[in-house]
Amino acid sequence: MSTKVAPTVNSKAALPSADRASRSGIWVAIFAITMSFAAFTSALFVREGTTDWGHLALPSILYFNTFLLLLGSVTLEISRRSLPAGARFESAETRKAIGWLALTLFLGLAFCAGQYLAWHNLRAHGVYLATNPNSSFFYLLTFIHVVHVLVGLAVLVYLTGRMLDSHSTFRRSLFENTAIYWHFLGVLWLYLFLLCRLKL
Repeated sequence: MSTKVAPTVNSKAALPSADRASRSGIWVAIFAITMSFAAFTSALFVREGTTDWGHLALPSILYFNTFLLLLGSVTLEISRRSLPAGARFESAETRKAIGWLALTLFLGLAFCAGQYLAWHNLRAHGVYLATNPNSSFFYLLTFIHVVHVLVGLAVLVYLTGRMLDSHSTFRRSLFENTAIYWHFLGVLWLYLFLLCRLKL
C-alpha cells in the first residue's frame, strides 16, 4: 500500500510571485486614481468655457504645503535606501530607516494640516465650496487628494509598526510599494497645484 505525500510549498519561490501581485495591485490603484483625476480635469476644461468662470486667488500656504510633500518623498526615499535587505530591528540601519520614516509621517501630517489651513483661509475670505465654479473645483480636487494622502499615511503607520515588531514577518516589497504610492502622490499634487494656478 503506497502512501501519498502532500506536496510542499517552497516559500522562497512563492514570495516573488506574491511580490509581483502586490506590485501589480499598486499600479492598478495608481492607474485608477489617475483616471479619476483625468475625468475631473476634463470636467474642469469643459466648465471653464462658461460665462461665470472667474479667477481664484490661491492661498500662499499652498507653496509651503508643496514643499512639505516633496520633502516627504525625499525622506521616504532616504529611509528606503538606508534599509538593507534582511536587516533586523536591532540593527543601526533599521533604526535609521524608522527615524526617516517617522519624519515622513510628520511631513505628511503637516501637509494635511496645511491644506486645512488653505481651506480655512478661503472661507475667511468668503470663498466656500458653492461660491463659484472655481472654488468648487479647488475644494473638490484638493480634498480628494488629501484623502489619498491620509490613506498613504495609514500605510506608513502600518509599515512602521511592522518594522518595530521584531516578531512579525516584514516584506520589503511592502516598503517598495508604499514608496511608489507616496512618490505618486507628490507628482499628482504638483500636477493639481499647477492646474489650479493656471486654470482656477
